[in-house]
Amino acid sequence: MRILRIEIRNDSVLLDGYVNAVGRDSKPIITPRGKVVEQIEPRAFERALSRAQNIDLLLDHDKNRKLGSTTDENIQLFEDNIGLRAIATVTDAEVIQKAKEKKLKGWSFGQFVNKDRLEERADDIPRRHVEDLDLFEVSIIDDRMSPCYVGTSIEQRADKEIITEQRGDEFRAVIEDYTTKDPVDYSEFENRIKKLRGDER
Repeated sequence: MRILRIEIRNDSVLLDGYVNAVGRDSKPIITPRGKVVEQIEPRAFERALSRAQNIDLLLDHDKNRKLGSTTDENIQLFEDNIGLRAIATVTDAEVIQKAKEKKLKGWSFGQFVNKDRLEERADDIPRRHVEDLDLFEVSIIDDRMSPCYVGTSIEQRADKEIITEQRGDEFRAVIEDYTTKDPVDYSEFENRIKKLRGDER
């Protein structure tokens, strides 16, 4: 289970975590290829990010609940040796409140799969290797949607219908609420510094 780090400020919330790990099997899921375990191949996200002109940040994959985007520069996305990492600053009041109420459950993402291959396995369900994809949105998932979210829909793209796929996973949230912490009293240290400088006799 991956970690979602949440920092709550007075007027924003910082979310930092891995949206998806590369090269690791998912739980069994239903896809356009049937029931499979799925792996996103290393560098697939990196290639998708290099091609994308913009990636939206949404709440629960809802296009009407846009929280920002890469062009708005309130979300950074990059692939490292673990997977696709997202760091986002959100000023939406509902999301801030949900963070305080511990109702934010993790990340999910929407993809178009451009290239995949199926690996048949003798004693288990097939493994789907996603080798190339387009990433068009990343979502924050709250308590209204299961973190282990998998969905598909049909969308128009380049004058043809294509299948879009959404993926989510289980996360453990680590929350730091900076709105409730008492301010640090530095007066003792300031007085010591004054004495060392000879400001006080």
